[in-house]
Amino acid sequence: MIDSTRQSAASANEYFLSIRKLCMIAFAIVLNVVGGQIAFMLHLPIYLDSMGTIMTAIIYGPVYGIFPPLLYGLVMGFTTDIFSLYFMPVGIILGLMTGIISRHYSFRGWKIFPGALFITIPGTIVSSIITAVLFGGITSSGSSVIVQFLNKMGLGLTVSVFVVQILTDYLDRLLSLFLVTRLMQVIPRQLYRE
Repeated sequence: MIDSTRQSAASANEYFLSIRKLCMIAFAIVLNVVGGQIAFMLHLPIYLDSMGTIMTAIIYGPVYGIFPPLLYGLVMGFTTDIFSLYFMPVGIILGLMTGIISRHYSFRGWKIFPGALFITIPGTIVSSIITAVLFGGITSSGSSVIVQFLNKMGLGLTVSVFVVQILTDYLDRLLSLFLVTRLMQVIPRQLYRE
């Protein structure tokens, strides 16, 4: 009787947010906020606001990978960066893709380079459309300067946005994956595994 109760409780934890998962998601949101604010204040051509999303998706899978970008987008969108609201779908796609791919693929060693590309492409397509159509290529990111430069050099706006987005998104995801894999080596496994 007691064993069946424990098994039921263990299987219920797989589907619900435990305190440990909730704390890791909160930590992931903080990583996203801190990274995003550093990139925003320094006008970097990368974003650094996806480290927490990537970490959560790798640890807990695609469903939990959507929480950090969703909550980060709401917090930042209503406080300091309205663009975060519009780019929430990009973070959600990143969380889903990272969670799905990490179940079958290791982001270690040289595999981090194609892995970063795999998780970048779907979100880049969506973010390019959002940037070109809604914002005319100008956002709060430092990469807007590069978009405008390419556009003035004769490339069309949509092509300029996509070229810059694929490069900056790939570099951002590559750096984020690298930092997340290093961070996960430092954090004791029992802190985030059930």
